[in-house]
Amino acid sequence: MDADLTNAALRALRRILRAADLSGRRLAAETGLTASQLLVLQEVERRGQTTPGSIAMRLQLSQATVTNIMDRLEAEGLASRRRNEGDRRQQLLAVTSKGKSVLETAPNLLRAQFSRRFGELAPWEQAMILAALERLGELLDDTETAASPLAEASAADRTV
Repeated sequence: MDADLTNAALRALRRILRAADLSGRRLAAETGLTASQLLVLQEVERRGQTTPGSIAMRLQLSQATVTNIMDRLEAEGLASRRRNEGDRRQQLLAVTSKGKSVLETAPNLLRAQFSRRFGELAPWEQAMILAALERLGELLDDTETAASPLAEASAADRTV
């Protein structure tokens, strides 16, 4: 019975990963962005001018990953960086008008669908799912990498 439960759990995990992958492919096809790039762009927009460190902490990504993502967003004209006049060691991130336009049209299908359906559940069921997901995260945790709201940053976000 233990093997049956393990196999059922792995099938459920594959369904989750497949849904995330399909959503990421749709996002890439429509915007040219990865899910990680969209998350960073959204977070910079939400915070206004902010630092890479604060984005990394909020999204639970490494600062190096945020820097690589910002390199790509800046190259595409979607975001900008400038030195903080008050502390020249810091860079301030901002979303450009082109980036704002992409954010307005970017699909967020998986997140919107999940938020709507999760919100329809009873509070006890939401808490149970959250506890199970947190425990699953612990089971899959790799102490060499930082946790992320995504399964992991895509390979495109890690390369320069």
